[in-house]
Amino acid sequence: MRINSLLSLFALSALMAALPARAAEDTPNSIPGGTFVSVDQAKAQFDKGAVFVDARVAAEYAEKHIKGALNVPFKEEFPKVAKTGPGDKMDLGKLPADKNKVLVFYCNGSPCWKGYKGADQAIKAGYKKVSWFRDGMPAWEGKGLPTE
Repeated sequence: MRINSLLSLFALSALMAALPARAAEDTPNSIPGGTFVSVDQAKAQFDKGAVFVDARVAAEYAEKHIKGALNVPFKEEFPKVAKTGPGDKMDLGKLPADKNKVLVFYCNGSPCWKGYKGADQAIKAGYKKVSWFRDGMPAWEGKGLPTE
């Protein structure tokens, strides 16, 4: 009987270890209070002088980013899901003081929530012209657009 209990416990432990800690959620196709933009729309905003905000960590930004983008990393308490928490952080002081500037937030494409969450925080902070470029760096690079 004890062996059966141990085997059951072992099987349950193995099953639990195989499950992801938190399933990734897809990012949405819109952002409340802001504008969802495609790669072509993001490029049009780039050409008009919009401020691009890279919400990725500094190491990713240093490797490659959209030309002229600001690096304002979004630190997530809950990565890969819509949920936010008190551990979420972004230095809004790095954004332009003018809340009427066009801001375009991005990160590593549709599975990445940092750009969405950063754009959401900017909207809540009173920025009026916030865009979220969901497809981010993969789409920008895929089109051969300017990076540095």
